[in-house]
Amino acid sequence: MDLKARLVDQALTEGFVSCRLCKPWDVPEVPDRLAAFVAAGYHGQMGWMEERMHWRGNPAALWPEAKTVIMLAESYAPEQDPLTVLEHPEKAAISVYAQGRDYHDVVKKRLKRLARWLIEQEPCEVKVFVDTAPVPEKALAQASGLGWQGKHTNVLSRGWGNWGFLGSVFTTLDLPADKPETDHCGSCRACQDVCPTDAFVAPYQLDPRRCISYLTIEHSGPVDLELREKMGNRIYGCDDCLAICPWNKFAAPVSDDRYHGAHVEAADLSELAALDDAAFRLRFSGSPIKRIGRDRFVRNVLYAIGNSGLPALRPAVAALCEDTDPTVAEAARWAMARLSDG
Repeated sequence: MDLKARLVDQALTEGFVSCRLCKPWDVPEVPDRLAAFVAAGYHGQMGWMEERMHWRGNPAALWPEAKTVIMLAESYAPEQDPLTVLEHPEKAAISVYAQGRDYHDVVKKRLKRLARWLIEQEPCEVKVFVDTAPVPEKALAQASGLGWQGKHTNVLSRGWGNWGFLGSVFTTLDLPADKPETDHCGSCRACQDVCPTDAFVAPYQLDPRRCISYLTIEHSGPVDLELREKMGNRIYGCDDCLAICPWNKFAAPVSDDRYHGAHVEAADLSELAALDDAAFRLRFSGSPIKRIGRDRFVRNVLYAIGNSGLPALRPAVAALCEDTDPTVAEAARWAMARLSDG
């Protein structure tokens, strides 16, 4: 077998569900798209998107010596429909990807093993990336044939649905590229219609400033009243547009049990509201949730409690109305008013 075929086999052995190759210069459309996105202000508080734009939009500039990009997908498909927790307002709805071990750690270790294997086959230089560098992973995924960027702006595949983490290995080896994937969304607009906050400007265009994933993770300070009322009990991320996608009938089994529910699956809102900084750090050690900090997390919990319509949750809120963090205190007073009005 030639090196590329053996590489694909090794990637599947490592636990990836798909492996495809492209060239760093195969995404010439990205710089203009990125510039337009930032010019429209869609990046909101994500100021880092304005930095290093010559790298962020051009993988060939990120590492000029690279001749091939190896794109990989790893499944984190849920065991049950993640939308069912939305029917239980006393529970916390947390994005599937964040319910277990931090994918950055798990996927990067897998990528490093694959990269070491490649070096052993043929001496070369490699760099691995998992959502921690200015790499346009979604565009590269489509260019490599790994999947296509759907109307919800995420990557999906006819082979593994859209529950997938993306990773890449850049290498100085000149390996044959695969054909890019074409769009298979057709006339479907399920992901557009299900969005609680109408965050999609148009098919394939998202305004993150209205997206619950952005609001709960990236946005600091109070969330606009109109939007927080639409967040329901979603306290970290949102899976609605992913979960509704009909291509998930082909979802691949999860490749690592550590992605499933170790930290927060169906946790009670009252319990989470009581976390101080030390308890928060302890509970979410090894979880991607830890990076937003206790204050932003509890703010999100209070919005969920305010949306619950459950007066029994008032005691959990009362203790936070004078919290040392002003955003938490404001969220608590808002939640208390909502529960009292109910």
